[in-house]
Amino acid sequence: MRLKLLAGLSAASLLAGCATAEQPRAGSASAASARAEVADPYPSTYRPYPGVTTAITGATIFDGEGGRIENGTVVLADGRIQAIGGADTPVPAGASVIEARGRWVTPGIIDTHSHLGNYPSPAVEAHSDGNEITGPVRPEVWAEHAVWPQDPGFSRALANGGVTTLQILPGSANLFGGRAVTLRNVPARTMQQMRFPGAPRGLKMACGENPKRVYGSRNQIPQTRMGNVALMRQTWQRAIEYRDRRARERNTARDFALDTLVDVLNGDIIVHNHCYRADEMAIMMDMAKEFGFRIASFHHAVESYKIADLLRENDVCSSMWADWWGFKMEAYDAVNENIPLVHNAGACAIVHSDDPNGIQRLNQEAAKALADGRRMGIQIADEVAWTWLSYNPARVLGIAEETGSLRVGKRADVVLWNGHPFSVYTRPERVWIDGALLYDMNNPALRPVSDFELGQPGEGDVK
Repeated sequence: MRLKLLAGLSAASLLAGCATAEQPRAGSASAASARAEVADPYPSTYRPYPGVTTAITGATIFDGEGGRIENGTVVLADGRIQAIGGADTPVPAGASVIEARGRWVTPGIIDTHSHLGNYPSPAVEAHSDGNEITGPVRPEVWAEHAVWPQDPGFSRALANGGVTTLQILPGSANLFGGRAVTLRNVPARTMQQMRFPGAPRGLKMACGENPKRVYGSRNQIPQTRMGNVALMRQTWQRAIEYRDRRARERNTARDFALDTLVDVLNGDIIVHNHCYRADEMAIMMDMAKEFGFRIASFHHAVESYKIADLLRENDVCSSMWADWWGFKMEAYDAVNENIPLVHNAGACAIVHSDDPNGIQRLNQEAAKALADGRRMGIQIADEVAWTWLSYNPARVLGIAEETGSLRVGKRADVVLWNGHPFSVYTRPERVWIDGALLYDMNNPALRPVSDFELGQPGEGDVK
């Protein structure tokens, strides 16, 4: 079990409750949950691992929101960022001090698109739990109900990639694939112990080739892109009618699928839309206006560069790869400058993985996109590009008040890198989540491994 991944932390530490419960703030995800009609049947039982007051000094700091501090200091205490600033930042008495001159500090990386736990390693059919391919409209299924916390991919993402938070999505076979969940990347026995407290759930939608291929091959709708849109519009109309009927009639029979869509319409669930082509993204933004919901992010979005102005005007982010393209027709009209072009147009750019190996190298993916942009004359500072990896992802997941940047009061999700974080030679040296040191490359007792880790070279072998 992953409980034993961190030597020196007892099982009691994981199971112990917090001293005080978190109180929902007005307008926050937890406040939305507090006013929900139906209590969350699978609430978060996340409890931070214990940490000690720590000061990292002398480092170059990327604060996650585009700021940079040379010879900076970050202080972590009680699970939060207590202070951040220059060399003159006070260090609390008794703090554990890490002298980090010549190294870099950033917020932990946040991946908006992962299937870890739903498609765990080893990748065998028995572990394939990400796509409910029994109908094109399946908003009633929840990705979290298939998350296997012992997936070795979680510890690899932590140790190799500095990933502290990630969203687990259903697959893209369906127009409505089901609910997504945001997790803390911590060792745990259950999904509930990993769930980011107060984070809203997401809804996975998909347009394009996947739904029409899967269901068109069965001679049913959708068989074309026309069918995709028609069935999505019919479904949203059903959701509106169900919402209105439920408001009028107290004894309306409950529909789990439509409950998910009503929560989207009410703003309590965030839409994440698998969509490659620019024309389809524009159609989806019009559909959102027609039915009164909001798309937070298009995922993959290889043609976002064509409509960056529309994305900016509609406040929709793009979660993108640096250079993964060409594996099907809708992924062909890509350019390696997609991410910097979107950013340069004033739209919101994010680097995501959708891959158990890619999640271990998101910093390198961002570096490739940054270099491609510079080659075409788009000059983006390193510290600004880090927004693609932490703050912008936190925004689209509805957790930016809590994490995604190094601001006083936010969760102490911090990575100390042993070199420049955009170098292919750099690795996380230490990773903190909620101020608890969960990975230390120099301490064998703090190198997480799963019982199911196969120990492939470079893929978690810690010998």
